Amino acid sequence: MGLDARVRPVGVTDAGDMTVPSDPGVAGWYRFGPAPGSARGSSVLVGHVDDDTGALGAFASLYDVKPGDRVEVRRAGAEPARYRVTARSTVPKDALPPSAFRRSGPPVLTLITCAPPFVPEEGGYRANLIVTAEPLTG
Repeated sequence: MGLDARVRPVGVTDAGDMTVPSDPGVAGWYRFGPAPGSARGSSVLVGHVDDDTGALGAFASLYDVKPGDRVEVRRAGAEPARYRVTARSTVPKDALPPSAFRRSGPPVLTLITCAPPFVPEEGGYRANLIVTAEPLTG
């Protein structure tokens, strides 16, 4: 899908929101949840769609992702974790579903980035694009 970014572990802000790496070319893995390739739960990767100058970030390519597309997460010391996109949705910034961060249940990869509308006087993007992918078997 054209997304190629280094991944760094991230946590939460003082306000309780997931931290997003400041570098738009870097993705963040939510370190309080399962890692990509885990046998259960939602592995969350987050990244910027663009930066303050308008230059595209690594996660801009998520706008073109559709169900059936493949995702590969390369991991140090392990085989890549391979997934197939099953769903995409856009939700208000303050309405990320708790299921995106679940630690149990079937394994999925959840990719999150910002989505329009962009309202500068309200702090930027007002929505999130969520892409969900299930592990490829076999």
